[in-house]
Amino acid sequence: MPTSTPLTSEMEPGCRVERFLQKLGKKAEDACLDLSNCGLTTADVRETVTLLPFLPDLETLDLSWNDFVGGTLHSIMEQMHLVSKLKSLRLGSCRLTTEDVRALGAALKALPDLEELTLSWNSKVGGNLPLVLHKFPAGSKIRTLELVDCALTSEDGAFVGQLLPLLPSLEVLDLSMNRNIGGSLNNIAQGLKSASNLKVLKLQSCGLSQKSVKLLDAAFRYLSELRKLDLSCNKGLGGGFEDSPAQVATLERLEVLDLHQCSLTAGDVVSLTQVIPLLSSLHELDLSANKEMGSSSENLLSRLRFLPALKSLLISRCALQREAFTAFAEASIHLPALEVLNLSWNKCVGGNLKLLLETLKLSTCLQVLRLSSCSLVTEDVALLASVIHTGHLTRLRKLDLSYNDSICDAGWAIFCQNVWLLKELTELDISLRPSTFRDCGRWFRHLLCAVTRLPEITEIGMKRWILPPSLEEELKCLYQDRSSSIHFDHGGCQ
Repeated sequence: MPTSTPLTSEMEPGCRVERFLQKLGKKAEDACLDLSNCGLTTADVRETVTLLPFLPDLETLDLSWNDFVGGTLHSIMEQMHLVSKLKSLRLGSCRLTTEDVRALGAALKALPDLEELTLSWNSKVGGNLPLVLHKFPAGSKIRTLELVDCALTSEDGAFVGQLLPLLPSLEVLDLSMNRNIGGSLNNIAQGLKSASNLKVLKLQSCGLSQKSVKLLDAAFRYLSELRKLDLSCNKGLGGGFEDSPAQVATLERLEVLDLHQCSLTAGDVVSLTQVIPLLSSLHELDLSANKEMGSSSENLLSRLRFLPALKSLLISRCALQREAFTAFAEASIHLPALEVLNLSWNKCVGGNLKLLLETLKLSTCLQVLRLSSCSLVTEDVALLASVIHTGHLTRLRKLDLSYNDSICDAGWAIFCQNVWLLKELTELDISLRPSTFRDCGRWFRHLLCAVTRLPEITEIGMKRWILPPSLEEELKCLYQDRSSSIHFDHGGCQ
């Protein structure tokens, strides 16, 4: 006879667990109690406490996104010794109180096998982090530590730096959206030198400065396993890469680099031009919302040809000039693995989409193409329609052509006559700018006809396109006839 009771057991305790989960709209899973985002009440929390003695083999407990956990967590934490095999504890967005934080800290010593701890979106963790993590012993098995938007203080950041050498197994560290830890980055960077197994480092919107780049750069040589680096939304970083020794180039296994909205300067771009092409394992690169790139990125974009494994490239809102766009277009032919391309809000694309013709023909993997607010003209969408008509872009799932108000009805007509060939398309956006309203032309009937031949389509953005009553009726008929759900987001009846 087994000594423990699996969650799906027909024995009475197992049935209690299963009934409890069914009441909350959840399914029973062996070794996992997932109660995330199910509107737990205080009574539900009490019932959860009574179930823990029957779950000695529990490995995952997820209470995230339940506001009423806050203020009651201590009752669960007092029972943690009953689930000492727990490996994953997720408490994101639970409105934890200071008392909850203190109770959690006391309970962690009863969880020697814990590998994942998520406390994100709990502001009371800020200023109290040592109360939570001071029980971590040297040699802890923690692999994932997520503290997103916890209102961490500079002192908390310094504590993280002291803690990192005690976490030799750490693979994921997410400190994003804690704007006050930039001042303690020196401590964090020192600690990172001991995190040789780290694979994911996220410091989005952490108040980083130019100096931060140099501090992190010194730590990168110790992070040979790093796969993902997110420094995005740190506007103070601008200029920090200019004189950096660029140890980021030593991150040979780096697959994801996110530097969007970092106020990169022309000097930063020159420095990154020497570094990024050396990251041969790079799969995803996000340089969006760095407007200084527009006049200085020609060489960088040209050298993307040396990243044949690149799957996602986001360079929206970079104020690209024609020379830079031309350089990218020539390089993009050498990116056969590209699945996601975002060029939105770069006006130079308009009238010049023909430069991407060969890329669009060769892109057998492309699934997401975003060209919002690119000043596209009728000739651009006609070119796109031609590429589709000749059997290309067959893997495309999301296509964003919104905010391109200069395209005339004839352009939309030829596009809508061919879009039905994109059999895997799930989302299409052709919305107009917020300041623009236009009547739908005859092309809308071509679009309705195309929709009936697109088996995967679920969302069509048509904001501020005005449908006359006759077309509104045809749209209603489509809703009634089509068995699968599809949402037209349009401007309403005239």
